[in-house]
Amino acid sequence: MLKVLGSGAAVLVAAVVSYAAEAVPSATVNGTYIEARTTDVYTGPCFANGEAELTGKEAVFGWKISTGRWHGVDLGGLSVVGAIRGPHTLGNQYEPVNPTSAVVIVDSRADSEQRLALVSFARHMGGAWLKDVVKVDTAPIEFSIDNDNIHGGAAKLTAGSLAKIETRAMNGTDHICGNEDVWYPPLMPLEHSMPAYALENQFEDSGLGETWSNPLKRSAFLGMFRIAAE
Repeated sequence: MLKVLGSGAAVLVAAVVSYAAEAVPSATVNGTYIEARTTDVYTGPCFANGEAELTGKEAVFGWKISTGRWHGVDLGGLSVVGAIRGPHTLGNQYEPVNPTSAVVIVDSRADSEQRLALVSFARHMGGAWLKDVVKVDTAPIEFSIDNDNIHGGAAKLTAGSLAKIETRAMNGTDHICGNEDVWYPPLMPLEHSMPAYALENQFEDSGLGETWSNPLKRSAFLGMFRIAAE
């Protein structure tokens, strides 16, 4: 015999169903991030003001996806790298319009479907910085953070012979004027980030019309990201 629930029982069932739906987390894409600019990002105002519009118009950055699917494509274990160049110092609040050209380098381990998803993911994360992608390259990408601890500051990213970042933690010798702070935030959305010292910061691809090597600066970030999958 079919039994009809009373109004109180029906409300209880509806509440349980609603709670269960909320308790299931939405699908996410998670991983680690590295960035190096061609100017100090951890610095004092005297240095920052002296470098504004003279340096910092370029950056290399990369994501390593630990787990997650993008447009239904599994990207776990793969990486993607970007490089940008603009007419103004990146992040300069007095030059809010800064149209950058971009190169994207996708992990050579990815299949054709994953490569498309990696480019889409990078463009989503990069927003306006990656609006104008002039070239997409493929290279073997290696990205490691010592002990998987961004607070340790030691990390290395290589994208074949096209791009390289290597970092260490900040130390006492990096405090020159004594009032250093994070002057420019990371370019990409992150759950958590730490400034780091760039031992290497190289970009050798021809897509941006310029290559650079800008080592030994307080110009890097390490971070962690977690975003809702699309």
